[in-house]
This record gives sequence, structure tokens and C-alpha cells, in this order.
Amino acid sequence: MTIFAGLGRTLAATLVASATFAGTVLAQDATEEQIQAARAAMNALDATAQFDSILPQIAERLKGTLIQSTPNYGDLINKTVDDEALALAPRRADLEREVANIYAKTFTIDELKAIADFYGSSAGKKLLQSGPLAAREVMKAADIWAAGISRDLAVNSDKKLEADIGAQKKAEGQQPQ
Repeated sequence: MTIFAGLGRTLAATLVASATFAGTVLAQDATEEQIQAARAAMNALDATAQFDSILPQIAERLKGTLIQSTPNYGDLINKTVDDEALALAPRRADLEREVANIYAKTFTIDELKAIADFYGSSAGKKLLQSGPLAAREVMKAADIWAAGISRDLAVNSDKKLEADIGAQKKAEGQQPQ
């Protein structure tokens, strides 16, 4: 069921990326009611949680790069980058607003309410939590099934072709092999 959680989060990421590359596609402004419904759906999906680590990861990479080039100033670099990262942290709300707008423009209010209701329910929460595990198991089962189908198709086709080719050669007066 964890796959479906991943699907919800992937949907959010896909919508954000789509908006970045095609921002003018969803040109109309969302109403406040649409935004509220979108935020409820986003909260139920925990749609933007995957982006929580972006700023800390960027800060850590920057600190590593700066310390590598000037190791004698490690403490100053760490403090400065951490302070600047904290100063930028409120900009996380910009992403939340953008995602809410994308959801509001992509789904109707009724759809957003249905999404929020389902993913806010115990079944929806379980789907988010267990969906990825279930999806991995489904993929394993499909791989095993496909391997069996492939084997049986090859074996059955080979037998049938041997019989048909043998019959055709016999009809033509050739010795079947």
C-alpha cells in the first residue's frame, strides 16, 4: 500500500514540475475555496513533506564545498550558512502556496474534498503508509508471473512449431528432423 502513498507524493512532485515547465497552462486564478480545499487535500496526502529536506541538504552541500576550499574557517562557514538557511526557511511557504494553486487548478473542489476525505480516513492513511510495500510485492508477483508466461509461451510455441514444421516437411516429402 505504500506505493499509493508514493503515488500521491509523486503526483504532487509531478504537478510542481509540470507547473514549473508549463506555468501558463493553468493560467486562471484559483478561488479561496479552491485553495482551502487544495490545502486540505495536500495535508491529507502529506504532499509536500518530501520537499522538507531540500533546504537542509543544500545548506550541507554548500558548507562542505566552502569548508573544502577554506578549511580554517569551518566554524564560521557552518554558522554563516546555518544562519542564512534559517533566514530562507520562511520561503518554504512559497512552495506550499504554489502547490496549493496547482492542486486547486488541477482538481475540482469536489475532487479535492474527496481526496482529503479519503486520505484523511484510516483506509487512506493506511494506503499512504503501506502502498509502496504492496506495490513492490505486486511488482515481484508480476515479474514471477511474466517469467512463467515467457517460459510457457516459448515451450508451447516450440512444441507446436516442431509438430507443424514436421508435418509440413512430411507433406513435402522431406524427412522431419
